[in-house]
Amino acid sequence: MEKHANISVFVPHIGCPNKCSFCNQCYISGKVDSPTPADVDNAVAVAMGSKSYSPENTEIAFFGGSFTAIDREYMVSLLESASRYVKEDKVSGIRISTRPDAISEEILTLLKGYGVTAIELGAQSMRDSVLEMNNRGHSREDVVCASRLIKNFGFSLGLQMMTGLYGSDNKTDLYTAKEILSLNPDTVRIYPTIVLRDTDLATLYSKGKYKPQTVDDAAELCSKILQMFENTNTKVIRLGLHSIEEESYVAGPWHPAFSEICQSKLFLERAKNSLSKKGNYTIFVNKSSVSKMIGQNRENIKRLKDSGFNCRVLADETLGKNDMRVEGEK
Repeated sequence: MEKHANISVFVPHIGCPNKCSFCNQCYISGKVDSPTPADVDNAVAVAMGSKSYSPENTEIAFFGGSFTAIDREYMVSLLESASRYVKEDKVSGIRISTRPDAISEEILTLLKGYGVTAIELGAQSMRDSVLEMNNRGHSREDVVCASRLIKNFGFSLGLQMMTGLYGSDNKTDLYTAKEILSLNPDTVRIYPTIVLRDTDLATLYSKGKYKPQTVDDAAELCSKILQMFENTNTKVIRLGLHSIEEESYVAGPWHPAFSEICQSKLFLERAKNSLSKKGNYTIFVNKSSVSKMIGQNRENIKRLKDSGFNCRVLADETLGKNDMRVEGEK
């Protein structure tokens, strides 16, 4: 099965009616100018020139802002450009991200007509108090209602959540994950909160009113949330930000391999649950999971050894990506 791919077109902050405490889209996307229909055409042309290009596994994705909250005429112009490639079977569909309070039956009918197949909502938290403290401008109920509408219209539903927000804690973040699961999303994105320059959160941090998570604390929490989603076969398509501009970073759990760190923690727990008597063991995992089992800087192997388990890791292609087989003393 070929890997899904997005032709990403970033729509900056223009669609948002307010500025969230953590948000500076220019630093996250690296984009400032609003895209044009010609930019959509150019992005598709570049993607089609790739040797790995697969029309049936590729979507045009409008990310970065609140797509359904931007000027209607402008939104339609972008959709018209993108929908042509859907009709010509050059892409499988269109994916958008937007705010929960920018969804209605009228908007969903319009999106359906232009070949939109997936809608991602920035839920971020399912506690109204946290949403209010971070100036989100929508409620938990908006997330619930929008999610149900999207599912009823037959779109693929994606939900995005954040950990470590101002006013939140681990218990609240785990609650948010549970609430998101209850909405039966097809995909999920999990983002630890990063403090960026020129944001309200940066001001709160400078005044000592906000303490961001460390990489290890965020990874510990996110690994538990990841396990919750994996237990229900809910697909996590992103764990941690893609990238940020170096000069924009102020504080928080930014790491280029954050997702792998979280997955490594899960493999460590699985290994511990498979081991009882101290001794020598061989742990078999899928080839793609060898580095995750070993851990960053061999951290998992060191921790197992400290507990009396002397382990080596080998690849076994017959195992699934999250599976494990342990041989040795039991």
